[in-house]
Amino acid sequence: MPSLPDREQQILAVHGAFIRQLVEFSRMPDRQQDMQTLLASAEHNGWQALVKVLRPILAGQRDINLLGLDEEDRVIAETVLRGLQNPDTLPKLVERPDPTLAGPGLAAMIQAAASGDARALQLVADMAEQMSKVGGDMSRVAAVIRPLINGERDPDRLCKGMSTQGEQLVLDILRELGQRDVH
Repeated sequence: MPSLPDREQQILAVHGAFIRQLVEFSRMPDRQQDMQTLLASAEHNGWQALVKVLRPILAGQRDINLLGLDEEDRVIAETVLRGLQNPDTLPKLVERPDPTLAGPGLAAMIQAAASGDARALQLVADMAEQMSKVGGDMSRVAAVIRPLINGERDPDRLCKGMSTQGEQLVLDILRELGQRDVH
């Protein structure tokens, strides 16, 4: 399996845009309402503990207790803190992710998780959770990750109810898994 980026880098890749927006909005008096809307949306999506820590940070407090946050929330809060002190530390954003890498990347994680790699299993579970929050095809793809880990390879069963894009992603994953099984 190709090496996976470290856990913190994975978290920053997923949440970089959110972090950058918060820091940028906090620096612009005319964007405070946008910042509050972003925080309310995060809170609504299950990040109550994180938002409870972020609000005082964004209001200027720097002596913040991060105890009680899970790893993902802690990394986000620490990155916001660093970004407020030095914007050069904010995660870089990739303008356009390459969709052709999604299938092979997911296949590698699925294969590793299926072979008992606990880190890959946690990573793919976290990704599936994020995908399911997006809704639509991403939710449907997230729903087939567990069956893929368990060995399901029937494209008709896996792609049921998906649009062409979702189906293509699942077929890319299946193709990559098939190639990996041969080697």
